[in-house]
Amino acid sequence: MMNPKMTVAAQAPKKRLSWSNPEVRAIVYQVLAVALVGGIGWYMVHNTLHNLSVRNITTGFSFLTREAGFAIGESLVSYTPADTYQRAITVGVLNTLRVALLGILFATILGTIIGIARLSKNWLIRKVSSVYVEVMRNIPLLLQLFFWYAIIIETLPGPRRAYHPIPGVFVSNRGIQMPTIQGDGLSWLLWGLLLAVGLSFLLSKWARHRQEQTGKIFALWRSVLGLLLLVPALAWWVSGEPLSLNVPTLKGFNFSGGMTLSPEFAALLFGLVIYTSAFIAEVVRSGIQSVSRGQWEAAGALGIKNSLVLRLVVLPQALRVIIPPMTSQYLNITKNSSLAVAIGYPDLVSVINTTLNQTGQAIEGILMIMAAYLTVSLSISLFMNWYNKRIALVER
Repeated sequence: MMNPKMTVAAQAPKKRLSWSNPEVRAIVYQVLAVALVGGIGWYMVHNTLHNLSVRNITTGFSFLTREAGFAIGESLVSYTPADTYQRAITVGVLNTLRVALLGILFATILGTIIGIARLSKNWLIRKVSSVYVEVMRNIPLLLQLFFWYAIIIETLPGPRRAYHPIPGVFVSNRGIQMPTIQGDGLSWLLWGLLLAVGLSFLLSKWARHRQEQTGKIFALWRSVLGLLLLVPALAWWVSGEPLSLNVPTLKGFNFSGGMTLSPEFAALLFGLVIYTSAFIAEVVRSGIQSVSRGQWEAAGALGIKNSLVLRLVVLPQALRVIIPPMTSQYLNITKNSSLAVAIGYPDLVSVINTTLNQTGQAIEGILMIMAAYLTVSLSISLFMNWYNKRIALVER
């Protein structure tokens, strides 16, 4: 007797390699699309290499090992004009990362405060924050950078009449001079700080688990602050290495010693923070308003203060709405930092512009700029996507 399953399988129509088969057509279209894109790419590369060879223009990245021969105004690592182009580009990358990361930090803090203020019951606070958002996000960032740079250069006094708000800190049109810590014990301080960050992460996981089990809230922030202060100090004390404070002093027409935040860096950071915080404020406001009013009322019925309701009840739920658009604003800060070239801050774009003007390696320079921004942007996106998944609601 024939198996019924075999009968059904035998009666099922076989898929034919026919143009009337939609799966066959889909595969053919995809192959043609890939071939078209590949052909266009090959033609562009071949045409570019041909034009370069006709004009006797060398290609490749061998120029990176040659002496740069130009100075860079500010750097997080040691650099002289005798260093290589590779070292100069590294300085540009670090300068870009410095302004981007600080911009993300301060724009998040300021934008969150303004976003909450837009929902305040106080009429004046609500209107002032609304005006701030509407004005700052509708003025082009480049104009704001020019404005803040002009304000710093024109309104602040020269070094001899510099403001002296606190001991060791001077504010003038040459920038902000402040003391720095130097000595062999500095590395021990940094290792202690990294250890404190790791211990803080473990402590936060333990505090969250303890709260889920017992319902008791652990004073996490005070403990974390104590770790960040005590562990680095203990690491330096155990090492026995010397540390000294390098305080800036006025010598001639400028300051010597300490650390300087240039007017260009200050104007760029200030402009990025002011501009982006207006967009972040709207993201935070919409995220808070996405949480139902019943959450506020339920927490208030338990006698919880409004500040605690916002921090412990509303914001954790609003984060699920806030994080995706917040990621876009972080990427905008990173990419908008390339406008630094307009006010003379030596970021990656500025350094590579000087490099390609000297070497003529325009294609390689543009490729390095694209690769650097792509790497940083993808890193930010990966981190924010990981955090978004971590706080997402898990269905039972």
